[in-house]
Parts: sequence; structure tokens; C-alpha cells
Amino acid sequence: MMSEMHGSHDRHAGHSVAMFRGKFWLSFALTIPVVFWSPDVQHWLGYTAPSFPGSKFIPAILGTVVFIYGGMVFVRGAWGELADHKPGMMTLISLAIVVAFGTSLAATFGLFEIDVWWEVASLITIMILGHWLEMRAISQARGALNALAALLPDTAELVKGTDIRSVPLSELRVGDIVLVRPGARVPADGTVAEGSADVDESMITGESKTVPKVAGARVIAGTVASGGSLRVSITATGEQTALSGIMRLVATAQASGSRTQALADRAAAILFYVAVVSGTITFTYWWFSGDREHALIRTATVLIIACPHALGLAIPLVIAISTSIGAQNGLLVKDRLALERVRNLDMVIFDKTGTLTRGSPAVSGFAAASGTTENDLMARAAAVESTSEHPLGKAIVAEAKRRGVAQLSATNFEAQAGRGAKALVESQNVEIGGPRLLTEAKVTVPPEIEKLTTTWTSDGKTVLYAVAQDRLLGAFAVEDEIRPESSEAVAELHRLGIRVAMITGDSKTVAGSVARRIGIDEVAAEVLPADKAAAVEKFQTGGKKVAMVGDGVNDAPALATANVGIAIGAGTDVAIESAGIVLVRSDPRDVVGAIELSRATYRKMIQNLVWATAYNLVAIPVAAGLFVRRGLDLPMSVGAIAMSASTIIVAANAQLLRRLKLQRETV
Repeated sequence: MMSEMHGSHDRHAGHSVAMFRGKFWLSFALTIPVVFWSPDVQHWLGYTAPSFPGSKFIPAILGTVVFIYGGMVFVRGAWGELADHKPGMMTLISLAIVVAFGTSLAATFGLFEIDVWWEVASLITIMILGHWLEMRAISQARGALNALAALLPDTAELVKGTDIRSVPLSELRVGDIVLVRPGARVPADGTVAEGSADVDESMITGESKTVPKVAGARVIAGTVASGGSLRVSITATGEQTALSGIMRLVATAQASGSRTQALADRAAAILFYVAVVSGTITFTYWWFSGDREHALIRTATVLIIACPHALGLAIPLVIAISTSIGAQNGLLVKDRLALERVRNLDMVIFDKTGTLTRGSPAVSGFAAASGTTENDLMARAAAVESTSEHPLGKAIVAEAKRRGVAQLSATNFEAQAGRGAKALVESQNVEIGGPRLLTEAKVTVPPEIEKLTTTWTSDGKTVLYAVAQDRLLGAFAVEDEIRPESSEAVAELHRLGIRVAMITGDSKTVAGSVARRIGIDEVAAEVLPADKAAAVEKFQTGGKKVAMVGDGVNDAPALATANVGIAIGAGTDVAIESAGIVLVRSDPRDVVGAIELSRATYRKMIQNLVWATAYNLVAIPVAAGLFVRRGLDLPMSVGAIAMSASTIIVAANAQLLRRLKLQRETV
């Protein structure tokens, strides 16, 4: 069993849901005749059980069987705790059932008048039921890991020339070509060598829409191809795949420490000693009061009811569930403390390029001069740039393709350093470049075009002109495209009462333009990569708690400097050491999801902690017989039910966290 269920690990080492389920049903079946032939129960309910030779020993015999079969699992757990010098829940349970068993055995041999075999059997059965439900809740909480592990197929179709054969995943090597048929899962990380398909990456990224993949595109192990087949060149296998990295992050997060968990552990340890002291006082008081039978019974009840199961489960279960929810929504928590700190943020700082923007130029506007249509302008410009490697040229070609403009052929392409590019298109020399091109070609810009380009320039956009035979064809505005979801992310952060800042190496003009359009509160522009950490420190002045959101590579020092480092757009790169939280999707709105998850998780932790603590403060005095003279006496079996109910309530409350919705529709 994984160590994420910190408090449960020691108690249940080597245990399973199936084991407790089996023990419960058999113990329950044996408890029925114990209760039915119990003299006390017969007297209370006014019936007489069938009598035959040896029938009066049925409760003692079957009660002993229940103790040995069902109760020894707790005794063995107690032995382990005592061997580690860490007495805890198993020790308390064992003390209780041993005291109850001893009392019943003494009564059978006539030392006491009270027969409590029915309580011994029902007590153990109820304890096993509580543990079964607890183990099942823990198992369900590990659903994210189990789901991720189930994503990989058992075999892959390896392509060798014209031969295709099915091989185990362990035989795949980097550089191998595998065939992924429609509806099949990608067996390992790789690059599409041939074919096209829509790939469902939802279990990896949390993104519900399929992603089109063509030759050259990267694919991730465990994702599903549809609408086509792919031949994939393997780039990573086994432990090196993104899926394995994500599983490691989930496991690490579920096992990582938590301040609230530390508090719960201390409370549980203190409660053990409180229970032992309370039990000793209870025994001493009632024994010397002359009520020796009830002295033992009430001592056992105190030990039972004080078992800090609820405390032990309160935090680990919430941690496991919250980590699962995060993983299912493309939000990977590497460090539990980072997630806890997120709820108290004063400011979120975004790196601009690749975080708030896509990190690549795109055409955001264009205008054709008189005598030229927009389609003609776009077609001629795209023809010139069709063989260009320059990012600005690629942006024009991409826009032409997006608009479905007719493709024209170009010859005599020539890249002009510091000026632009030119080529022969339909017997005309067409040049693309910046303002310098206009000056050198002595081209006049019409007023309507000049007005537009002036606005574009003031907004920090790059302006390109298209000139043919010394005549202006038109102009383009190119910029690092702002992600459509960035404005929504900033608005939602403001709604949560968090200020938003931006760090960028761009000019103040460009940074100011982006900040105005998105709604950013503060901007640090013209910041060199090496100075980003210092810029984060400035935002932290006055004790502000800040999160830095960046790509996790160039921003590593800044991510490490911030109170919380959040890596966004990691995609398949899950080995980012500088971030406490990794957002698999390239969506800044997931930062809001991280904050919402942090706040909801903390609420559940506190609710469970308060309930588990308050329950014991009330229940122990009642179990000790403090209110017996007022007619309130708590039988052992009722104490066991109350203790188990407390644990179940905590587990159920933690499960309510699953109702939290973090996913947002992609813009």
C-alpha cells in the first residue's frame, strides 16, 4: 500500500479491502447466534432461545472464534505499533477488545455476573466494518493512479519494413515505428512519422476536445487515436514517458507532507495518551466504587470510543482525493505545501510569452491599399513567405491558410537581412518588410493605411508592408497572440480578490498594450531572464504572498523564488523541478482551478479535524460513565458504532470534495 495514506499505512500494512470484507461477513454471521443466545438480549426482548445440551456455551464459543478470527488483526497491528514505540489506533482497539474478551471469559467462569459475549462479538464486527469502509474509501481515493496505470495498452504493433507484429511494451525501443490504429491507445511517447488522426488527450491534459495530429506532431503514451491511423516514431518508453512522469507526480503529491496532516498526527498521538489516562481513571473509579463488572466494561468502552480513526483518516483521505481531482483536471500537485499556500495568495505573477500569449507570432490585422483586394494581398504576401523560415513570415503563411486563400507560386526568393524578403510572384517583384522597406523603395502610404499602422505600432504590434513594383499592396499587424482565455483567467483571479502582475522581456509599449487588453494590475517590462527572480522579490515586498506562473524552463529561478511556483503549458515535460504545481494544459485559467482546489481542500481538512476532535471530547466522558446517574450509560457495542460512525462521517465528508468542478470549456 502506498504511503500517501500516512496514518492508515501503519494500521493496514499488508491488509486489503477484500480481506476486511471477508472478515466482516463471517464475523457478522457468527455474531448473530451469539446475540440470539445471549441471556441479556433474551431478557430484554422477552423471548427464549431454543435450548439443547451445550447451547448456553454458544455465545462463549462463537464469541471466542470471532475474537480470534476477527480481532487478531487488530492485536497484530498493536504489536507492530508497540514494536515501533508508536502506540496508536491499533493499540487502543486491541486494549479495548482484550479487556472486553477478558471480562466475558471471566463471566463465563462465574467470576462476574454480567455476560457480555454479545458485546464482544458485535464490537469486533463493527470495528471490522469500519475498517472495511475506511479501506474502501482509501482505495477509491487512489483512483487517479489506477486510471492512469490502466491507460497503457498491453502490446504495441511494431512496424519493421512491410511486416507488422504485436510485441509487449517492454520490447519497444527509442526509434522504433509503431502503428496506432483508429480507437487504439498510443503505446509510448513519440512523433508522428506518417498519417493523421484526432487524438483524445483528456486523461493526460484534462482537455475534452480531441487534438488533430499530423506528421511531425508529438503524441503521448496512453492517448487514443480516432478518425485515422498513425505511424509513430518512439521517443520515450517505460519510466521516461509523460504518463509515467505524471504517475510519479501524483504518487509523490499524495505522499508529501501537509501542515494540517502534521497537526492531525499530533492530535492522534495525544489522543492515545488521553484515552489511556481516561481508561485508567474510569477503571480505578468504578472498581473502587464496588462496580467491578462495569469498571472493566466502561474502561473498554472508553478505549474503543477514543480510537482516533477519524483523526487518522481526516487529512490523508482529503489529500488523496484532492490530488486525484487535480490529476483528472490536468493539475498536478508536486508539493502538498505548495497547494496549501495557494489559498492565501495576494498576487499571481504571469510570465507573458508562452503563458498569457501563445509564444509565437500571429497576424492580428491587415489592410489592403486601394486597387488591391484583401485576398490578393494575402495571397501575394503568403507566396513570398512560403519558403521563409522567419517567424513573422510563417505567421503570414499560417493566416493565409486559415483564410483559405488561393496559393500562388513564387520564384527567385531572397531573404534580405534586416529588411525582409522578396520574390517573383506572377511576373511581379513583391517585397515584404518593415518601415525601412518603405523608405528605401520611396513608397507613399495612403492616409487610411497610415492611421491603422500608427495604431498598431502604439499597441506594440510589429507592422509589415507588402510592396509590388514600388506600389503599396497593403500592411499587416503581427504580434505574439494573446491566449483567448487569458482575460478570463485575470477576471476570475480578481473575483477571488487576487491582484495580477506580468513579467516580460518585451518593451514597455508591448507590455502595456497586453496588460491593458487583459486587465493586468502591475507590469514589469524589459526584464532579462536572469533578472526575473529579482523582479519576483520586488513583488513580494511587504510580506505579499505571490505565485509565479511560467514555462518552468526559462522561468526556473523566478518559480523557485516565489511563494508558489506554477509551471504552465508543460505538456509532456513533467520533470519541472522548480515548480510546486504543474498545469498540464496551456490554460492560465487552471491557476484559478488550483486556488479553488486549495481552498476547498483546506475547508474539508478543517471540517474533518474539528469533527474528529469534538467527537472525542464529548464521547469519552459519556463512555466513562460520567452521566450514569442521569440515566445515560453507553454499552460497548454502541461505543463501537459511535466510533465507526465518526470515521464514516469523516470519510463521507472527504468524498464530497469530488463534487468540486474545476474544468472549464476551452475558448
